[in-house]
Amino acid sequence: MGEGRGVGYDPVKLAEGLKGVVCRGLERKYYRFRGGRWYGGIATADCVGCNLRCVFCWGWQVRDNPAKAGFWCTPDEVAGKLAGIARRRGYTQVRISGNEPTLCREHLLAVLDRLEGSGLAFILETNGILIGHDPSYARDLSKYDFVHVRVSLKGASPEEFARLTGARPEAFELQLKALENLLDYGVSAHPAVMLSFSEPSSVERLKERLGEIDPKLVEEFEEEYVFLYPHVVKQLKKAGVWPRVAYNPDSIPQELI
Repeated sequence: MGEGRGVGYDPVKLAEGLKGVVCRGLERKYYRFRGGRWYGGIATADCVGCNLRCVFCWGWQVRDNPAKAGFWCTPDEVAGKLAGIARRRGYTQVRISGNEPTLCREHLLAVLDRLEGSGLAFILETNGILIGHDPSYARDLSKYDFVHVRVSLKGASPEEFARLTGARPEAFELQLKALENLLDYGVSAHPAVMLSFSEPSSVERLKERLGEIDPKLVEEFEEEYVFLYPHVVKQLKKAGVWPRVAYNPDSIPQELI
């Protein structure tokens, strides 16, 4: 689709448009399957298409060319590849990552159906926008007791969110609403917050808001920082934004892996 960051776009509407590009019935576009060291070892399916335009995104080259990137996969193929990688490498966890996993709802739920009973834990990495917009998404996810949702907040305030994503600042509230919806339906979830660009005062205010939703969200508050891959540096310079705290890929602290 090639949408740029724009000023004040609606990520819910952007998601609707992207569905026609990266979702096809129960199929979805992916660009890579891999193992990796994150979470102590996890099998990953990297999907195509995202409804945010974060300046620090490491997958922006795929994100910005969804029509040309990747290949179509059925739920059976995705579940099979994830389970196969996990089995060969001795992992107990799998995930869909790379862009935004929640765009193709029917596909995601079908993948979870096929992984149920596998003994694998599924980590759903999401910006939370669509789960915050529609509580029934959290209800559907609650059917799977092996799913944990990592909601990645883009900044610590609406103003930071807008600066980092180019989206409407009020869309930040949908990320918080996603956490609320997930907990209301008994879905295991925690916030991971991009803090590379945040002032300490805004982080404290965010923790206060999270505590109002549920104190355990503050206890499970995960700090997330920019990793300075060359293609990420290129995007940051293009946007004229530079992080207060960031790490080179070869010196990432163990606690962030």
